[in-house]
Amino acid sequence: MFDFKIESTEGAARQGKFSTPHGEVQTPAFMPVGTLGTVKGLIMDEVSALGAEMVLANTYHLYLRPGHELVHDLGGLHKFMRWDGPILTDSGGYQVFSLAKIRELHDDRVEFQSHIDGSKHAFTPESVIDIQRMLGADVIMALDECPPGGADHSHVSVSNIRTMQWLNRCRLRFQELEKRGDSPPQTLFPVLQGNIYDDLRREHARQFMDTEDWTGYGIGGLSVGESKDDMWRVLELLHDELPMNRPRYLMGVGYPDDLLEAVARGCDLFDCVAPTRNARHGAVWTSQEGQVNLKMARFRKDTRPLDTECDCYTCSCYDRAYLRHLVVASEWLAVRLLSIHNLRFLAALSEESRRRIAEGTFLSWSRGWLERYRSSGAESSD
Repeated sequence: MFDFKIESTEGAARQGKFSTPHGEVQTPAFMPVGTLGTVKGLIMDEVSALGAEMVLANTYHLYLRPGHELVHDLGGLHKFMRWDGPILTDSGGYQVFSLAKIRELHDDRVEFQSHIDGSKHAFTPESVIDIQRMLGADVIMALDECPPGGADHSHVSVSNIRTMQWLNRCRLRFQELEKRGDSPPQTLFPVLQGNIYDDLRREHARQFMDTEDWTGYGIGGLSVGESKDDMWRVLELLHDELPMNRPRYLMGVGYPDDLLEAVARGCDLFDCVAPTRNARHGAVWTSQEGQVNLKMARFRKDTRPLDTECDCYTCSCYDRAYLRHLVVASEWLAVRLLSIHNLRFLAALSEESRRRIAEGTFLSWSRGWLERYRSSGAESSD
């Protein structure tokens, strides 16, 4: 049901194919985030047309609303959100990190308050697997603890131990439910932690591989406040530690320059809320000027498309002056049109990366692309 085949490499960069029960994913690939079963502002046919083959949904949010039982009763997440392709659900582990003020962390569970109504809930490794089994995603993630950027070595070491203990409980629960055969085929990915500490990253990776022949690996605990140099060093270390024939999912990373840097270091799957979040603030990515903020007055009479190299609907039909007007006027059409562009920008960047790796020109092309993108200077989306 699940298979990963590397078709070409250049250095650490890999171009391949991840096969799932709901179709194949050409890698490297960016997965749009559909937190609540929707990529904000778009219908799923539009998301597919932009080049996405796999999307992500969030266990924590769907558990709270509308509830995993209801999603299951309505036919599962694929039917519920009208998406025929592969879906990955996260475990809620990131919310353990990001909602620190309204949760209590214990060795056997995490207790938290709903951000919706303040009601109290608990996640255990077993319950997280139960929830994701009912949602019915193709790839589900084990519960993990993600320590914040800047955490000291001893803190991260304790978090690693807890994550390993939780993984073993997730694995046993997953195997128990799998034997029942009453759910669609799924696979479980572990989440590697260790922050920026080489010894803890290496130890965690080896412990995970000793536990199970996993079909893929999530790389967590990056893009949480550490420096970019530390992120790249950790990815280079993990490239040598992780098996070559398994997909590597770099969790929560998806800005254009970060994506290319991570592809060059052997990562295959990516997700990030930035494309639609930036769109809500009037920020877009361009190949000529980096990130630009359409609220800037300099776009008031600019009749050029957002990006002359982009083939998306927004760039084909609208100019910057009109899009700026929509942004400044807080029109919802602005969010849709800018989301379309930003999502297509990352999908096209993934497509070009695959083509370049196959040709053996990725490293030289990506260096030139990154130099041009970064030399433009990104404008704030705030």
